[in-house]
Amino acid sequence: MREQFVIEGNHRLQGEVTVSGNKNAALKMLPACLLTDEPIILTNMPDIADVRVTYDLMRSLGADIEMLSDHRVRVHARDVTTSTLPPSLCLQTRASVVFAGPVLARTGALEMPPPGGDVIGRRRLDTHILALRKLGAEIDFDGTFHMRAPTLHGADILLDEASVTATENALMAAVRAKGTTRLRNVASEPHVQDLCNMLNGMGAQIEGIGTNCLVIQGVERLHGGKFRVGADYLEVVSFIGAAVVTDSEIRIREADPHYLDMAALVFRRLGVEWQAEGNDILVPRGQSLVIERDLGNQIPEIKAQPWPAFPSDLMSIALTVATQSAGTVLFHEWMYNSRFYFTDKLTQMGARIILCDPHRAVVHGPTVLRGVPDISSPDIRAGMSLIIAALCARGTTAIRNIGQIDRGYERVEEKLHALGANIRREPVLVTA
Repeated sequence: MREQFVIEGNHRLQGEVTVSGNKNAALKMLPACLLTDEPIILTNMPDIADVRVTYDLMRSLGADIEMLSDHRVRVHARDVTTSTLPPSLCLQTRASVVFAGPVLARTGALEMPPPGGDVIGRRRLDTHILALRKLGAEIDFDGTFHMRAPTLHGADILLDEASVTATENALMAAVRAKGTTRLRNVASEPHVQDLCNMLNGMGAQIEGIGTNCLVIQGVERLHGGKFRVGADYLEVVSFIGAAVVTDSEIRIREADPHYLDMAALVFRRLGVEWQAEGNDILVPRGQSLVIERDLGNQIPEIKAQPWPAFPSDLMSIALTVATQSAGTVLFHEWMYNSRFYFTDKLTQMGARIILCDPHRAVVHGPTVLRGVPDISSPDIRAGMSLIIAALCARGTTAIRNIGQIDRGYERVEEKLHALGANIRREPVLVTA
């Protein structure tokens, strides 16, 4: 059944919210469970669509998945009964690609189609292939990936880009490879760090966690354990955005604020500030929402870069907040050529945005947004950005294709409603 979010805007939020576990960490920590035949318990697991698809992928390989509670799961891959991933499941999530490393390490073979996921532009897989081949895998592609690696061996690998998923694939293969692997130009996002810490907790030997160079000493066997998925910093910043555009004060519990230093720098340029109080974040009312110009009174540029710089996944959120800030700012998203295609929906709501090309957008604010009766969510982060816009708009907005939002945000309408938002999920009525 198709559903939509119906949001009546211009309501102030108040109260506390606890964000879910990091989607991008959970989607990699689950395949990592395939590296051992002992049980693993994962806590703070987000209950979202992409995670449920990943459970099904794990089951398809023979792993036993037991839900201990809404956010605790026991995974036991005592036997991996096949090395073929079902195309129908792989096409539902981009994260299916990170099964390559652990399945090769466990079984020595893999057959899988290219992954699905968000349509935000070309997302190359060449870096994955480069790294896995250096570790000893033989890989052919005829519309399906055919991989063989009876023996994986350590190698010195320089990734041609700091790809998160390529880093994770190479990492999960290398922990079971013979010898030492040196991975250079790796991604170091919080979810990569979560995965590294989990693997070390299972008995792996990884050094350099949080840097752009990882040294991995391969081990013959990994063991089980219990590991926590960190807070989803993308969801944290999404709720910060929702608070500031509605001139609200909220507290975000268990937010892991130590991962938000760069986000704080960038949002300060949009006139937004928050305070870290222990492991919580307090977002106060009365934000200045004035864009800070560069030296010489120049228009500032916000550019997505690899971690620890400002992440691509937050560009849509920051751009939407900028529509409510006084001044002009240029957003430059060089990674994905469709990330900004949702901006036409914001202009439909009244925002002043010039889409210069697929990678650059100029925002001039503030503008009073107005509700629209029918807009569609093209991807996870754009969908959340449209929710933020609708929360501060005058009138009512209906957002369709919310299955995209559900892939990355757990019961977001319930969390927002508890804060005082007028938001409801309802079926889309199809007329003949």
